[in-house]
Amino acid sequence: MKKIGFIDYFLDEWHANNYPKFIADECGSEFMVAYAYGEIDKPNGLTTDQWCEKFGVQRCKTIAEVVEKSDCIIVLSPDNPERHLDLCREPLASGKPVYVDKTFAPTKAIAKEIVKNGEDNKTPFWSSSALRFSDELKTVCKEGIVEIISRGPGHFDTYSIHQIEPIVTLMGSDVETVKALGDNREGIEMNFAGGRKATMEHGFDDFQMTVKYKDGTALEVPQMNNYFPNFIKSLCQFFKDGEIFAQHDETVAVMGIIEAGNKALQSPDSITEV
Repeated sequence: MKKIGFIDYFLDEWHANNYPKFIADECGSEFMVAYAYGEIDKPNGLTTDQWCEKFGVQRCKTIAEVVEKSDCIIVLSPDNPERHLDLCREPLASGKPVYVDKTFAPTKAIAKEIVKNGEDNKTPFWSSSALRFSDELKTVCKEGIVEIISRGPGHFDTYSIHQIEPIVTLMGSDVETVKALGDNREGIEMNFAGGRKATMEHGFDDFQMTVKYKDGTALEVPQMNNYFPNFIKSLCQFFKDGEIFAQHDETVAVMGIIEAGNKALQSPDSITEV
């Protein structure tokens, strides 16, 4: 049995609260969440000790202790990506397989720094939105895409990654500029090399997209299904063989788009370089 260690800003959050069951459901007894470290207790939530007692996990007092005892590591803090640079430093120097929860980094520059740390230490690691693993995305042909129109729920600050990740998965990492959609719409237009483009917008009930090809055809993807079960299976597969499921250049590109998108939304008439 491989023992997984959690490293988090605070442990009482949706991903840490649900990943143990997801892993047990999809990967059986081959893996277990055994160790956990929380930098702080969640304000108005469970303390680190309470969380560990609830989930039957051994509390570690330092990140180094989690790294030492675990076979594989998940750095969480999904809604506080500004903590990832520090939280990842020791895990990515360990050589043990590390998954870094979304959102990977608050800026493109910090994303590059985190990636360099892992690569310099030859530590296998990756990060992704679970939407990359939806059933529908697996069947979309990448060849000849000239435009993607993406729609989804939530707001840009926390949910944009779930639309941007599939776009980059299909179109690549060579995005050049970003511009706000305008007209009080919460979304951005991304311009890729070769005149290709993608738009994403919030305010919808489900994740969906239209994919247009250079031959004039179009593919409608009305919803995204099974992304979390598929993601967890891929995560466990990575912990077994070290094969990453999201290339680092794509992860850096996604963070650059989010950073540029936040700037563009503050200046709707400007074009922002990624």
